[in-house]
Amino acid sequence: MNGSMLALTFDRSRESWEGSTGMVKERVPVPELAEPGGADRSSVVIKVKHAGFCGSDRGIWWRKAFGDMVLGSLDDEQRDRRVFGHELLGEIVSVGSRVEAKYGYRVGQTVSTESHIVCGTCAQCRLGDAHVCARDKIIGISKDGCFAEYVKLPAKALWPTDLTRIRPEVAAVQEPFGNAVHACQLTELRGKSVAIIGCGTIGLFAILIARGMGASKVIGVDVNPHHVELARQLGCDEVLTPAAPDPERPWASDPSLVAKVHALTEGGGVDVAMDMAGFNSALNNAIKMTRRGGHVVLFGVKNGTSHIEDYHRVVMNGLQLHGVVGRRIFSTWEITRNLLENTSNGIQEAVWKVILNEGRGTLVDIRHWERDSFEELIRRHPKVVIRFAG
Repeated sequence: MNGSMLALTFDRSRESWEGSTGMVKERVPVPELAEPGGADRSSVVIKVKHAGFCGSDRGIWWRKAFGDMVLGSLDDEQRDRRVFGHELLGEIVSVGSRVEAKYGYRVGQTVSTESHIVCGTCAQCRLGDAHVCARDKIIGISKDGCFAEYVKLPAKALWPTDLTRIRPEVAAVQEPFGNAVHACQLTELRGKSVAIIGCGTIGLFAILIARGMGASKVIGVDVNPHHVELARQLGCDEVLTPAAPDPERPWASDPSLVAKVHALTEGGGVDVAMDMAGFNSALNNAIKMTRRGGHVVLFGVKNGTSHIEDYHRVVMNGLQLHGVVGRRIFSTWEITRNLLENTSNGIQEAVWKVILNEGRGTLVDIRHWERDSFEELIRRHPKVVIRFAG
């Protein structure tokens, strides 16, 4: 596999982080296994077939997130270029000498991947909380990723994928779907009312998963008319639009929105509210629309300090706040597989037909990838997949 490949990159010798946006399509060297010694004995090279463009990638595109991790990891590696991307479906094309015996992976096998490369030795990893590993690296952020024709990864991070049971475009987004699974795993949803604040990609996935896990009522909240329509198509009982934030108090909740949610839940509030947006106002809306003794799931992330409105409500009403990051490795992946491969629940079909719009405007071939037109697509659609092969 000597030679070059197409990849989407940032190169600090070419542009500054603060003074640029987007990604650059260029030819870079194909990664190889440096046998016979070192970590590559337990690594594989994968030919990428499809790669999903994530909300994290949007943050990178507009330089609103992960700059410290990208630049810091480049410092550690003493190099200038980072290949982005962490949502993957591909085929193994070469394996290190220890891979088959230790992990069971072979050349020709189809895989996805966990995007958090964990150390396995820190306290969290030893206690079974590897998703919050103290020394993890994230594919496409702190190590080269899968927006490329080939990617080298440790075999321990891979997830086998059966394309006879899941279509490839959906298989490529198992990783972000798993984010939503993790959020919905944190508390029992069967028979419960759930509000999902922020109906971007992960919020839309959460609507499907909450339904699949037996929620009795699902209320969506979003300001984007397209996302509102998608949330309705995916089965929300109600989809509400919050008022614009008060410029003097941008952190404040929306009393009208909260009142509507309480009216939809016999006055008590939802059992579970999920903040998938990350705005300070979304956090306060989630707290105020949750019933006493209920659960608030925090997934959306924005940098900076947040203001909790009426903090005493959290304590006196016995609310339980849950922070969510990544996926539990690999229990979340098992649930993800079961939800997507079980065609009787309609989830895989809904992801393909509604969220991915059957590939119309959401599937881009890397050979025809162009920066400005791609930026328009990621503005228009909650989820876009890049096809590298197949």
